[in-house]
Amino acid sequence: MLSLFFAIISLLYAMVGQAGGTAFLALMAFSGLPSTEMRPTALGLNIVVASYSTWFLNRNKVIDWITLRPLLLSSMPAALAGSLLVLGEHVYRTLTGLVLLLASAVMIVRRGSVAHRVCETPLWGSVSIGAIIGLVSGLTGVGGGVFLAPALMTLKWASARQVTLLSPPFILANSTVGFVGVLLTGQLPCSDSATYAIAALGGAVAGTVVGLKWLSETAIRLMLVAVLLIAGVQLVRT
Repeated sequence: MLSLFFAIISLLYAMVGQAGGTAFLALMAFSGLPSTEMRPTALGLNIVVASYSTWFLNRNKVIDWITLRPLLLSSMPAALAGSLLVLGEHVYRTLTGLVLLLASAVMIVRRGSVAHRVCETPLWGSVSIGAIIGLVSGLTGVGGGVFLAPALMTLKWASARQVTLLSPPFILANSTVGFVGVLLTGQLPCSDSATYAIAALGGAVAGTVVGLKWLSETAIRLMLVAVLLIAGVQLVRT
């Protein structure tokens, strides 16, 4: 049953250029997985999903690597630093719960697509945003794309289409270095992570290919917001 849910989450997130780290954490919170396994499992699933999406987009030559470069250069060291920090069970669940609640709030207030990029992204802006999101990604196990997309769109540094193309490689890079850091701390994915990874990959393939053909972005966002809100409240309360 959990594998099915992981596949569905991956499919829905892939439709909007995301890996699903926040929802993966939410689902693991529902299932009662220990915090020592939640973070490495979520990062591992992010790598699987984002790897396919990045390969697919890069094959079609639609990734803007020039815009992405400063974001990666600042976020990857921050993600590694965050992953090396091992938080206590209560602190981790509270922090992750707050991150999920923040992610849901961001998705609620996120506006619709804009037709084109309004202005060029300043270097200091890319570096600052990348470092902050990377640190949160490493600490909690989220990929960071759920924060990158609305941040760039709100600041009018990128359009909805552009952030959809930037998010998968951003998530892949930060999840990879975060996963390495987590392993160095002695935390390991759950025993069923391989099964979950296969299910998530299947969802990512379907979601990336199908896109938003049958389900609107608004409907997807409402469903994900509900999951994030419930899981975030549950984590904070525990």
